Amino acid sequence: MSAPPVAAPQAQVEKAKKKAKPVSRQRLSFGQRLRRDWPLLLMCLPAMLLLLVFHYIPALGNIIAFQDYNPFVGDDPLEAFLYSEWIGFGNFEYLFKNAAFWDSVVNTLSITAFQLVFYFPIPIFLAMLLNSIMSPRIRSLVQSVVYLPHFFSWVLVVSLFQMMIGGAGLLAQTLRHAGYTPPDMMTNPETFMFLITSQALWKDAGWGMIVFLAALVAIDTSLYEAAAADGAGRWRRMWHITLPGLRSVIILLLILRLGDALNVGFEQFVLQREMVGREAAEVVDTYVYYQGIAVQQWGVGAAAGLFKAVVGILLIVGANKLAHRFGEQGIYSKS
Repeated sequence: MSAPPVAAPQAQVEKAKKKAKPVSRQRLSFGQRLRRDWPLLLMCLPAMLLLLVFHYIPALGNIIAFQDYNPFVGDDPLEAFLYSEWIGFGNFEYLFKNAAFWDSVVNTLSITAFQLVFYFPIPIFLAMLLNSIMSPRIRSLVQSVVYLPHFFSWVLVVSLFQMMIGGAGLLAQTLRHAGYTPPDMMTNPETFMFLITSQALWKDAGWGMIVFLAALVAIDTSLYEAAAADGAGRWRRMWHITLPGLRSVIILLLILRLGDALNVGFEQFVLQREMVGREAAEVVDTYVYYQGIAVQQWGVGAAAGLFKAVVGILLIVGANKLAHRFGEQGIYSKS
């Protein structure tokens, strides 16, 4: 029998690595890349046009925040931009001195913090519960029923809640017939935060769990089998496999939610503002409508919207840097 081959010494291996020339990649010209990728660019064109028309071009309207804008100056909107009086930071000064504006900011941030604690985790638990159902038919049925309310308008959602728990709703009438005094749920400012959170939970929790279901599918099932073979129970598998597998998605969505901290919605609040009062239901979006658009103070409304955008950007950048400190990628990788 022939002797087994002798392994090359480590010094010779390192010398061979140094002599090896790196493979050069030819840099394609713009025209070559265009001919190669034109189907992908064509596919992305509708989305790019959508962003351009409805997001980037309207962003130029932020110039109103520095003007005493009057849409009736000139013969067209462009002349109204050009001929309106420039007042610098006058609109922002008006905002920051207005107590009603700060009340709306406090209400908005309070609602965001409350929903982060009591609403944000619900889609995660729904996804894990639904993923544990073995029957595909039952899973599909439950998923369809749970996320169907997402397609309902806020008018319909508020109307359904009014018919169920309102002063003349089904619950109130049932309690009156039983001799009890029904609680005030739809017009009580003290419980308004619980009301809007329950409405958002019923409407959008099922839709929000779809992202987490997709992340659960990406987890390797062999990890669960190995953990079960080692004696790990259901809760330990969830704690050591499921939640770590969802961590990157949870952090990503949490960062995006923090960026929308001053954007809790408009329709849901404007529909119930008169029932519970301005002090409880006034958020930044309704303030922009009632104090800006409704009274034709366009510059004040634009200044409030620009303030929202700046705060959102700062929150996203800060939360993303915090995610980098914990070793996560966030919404963009660390340079």
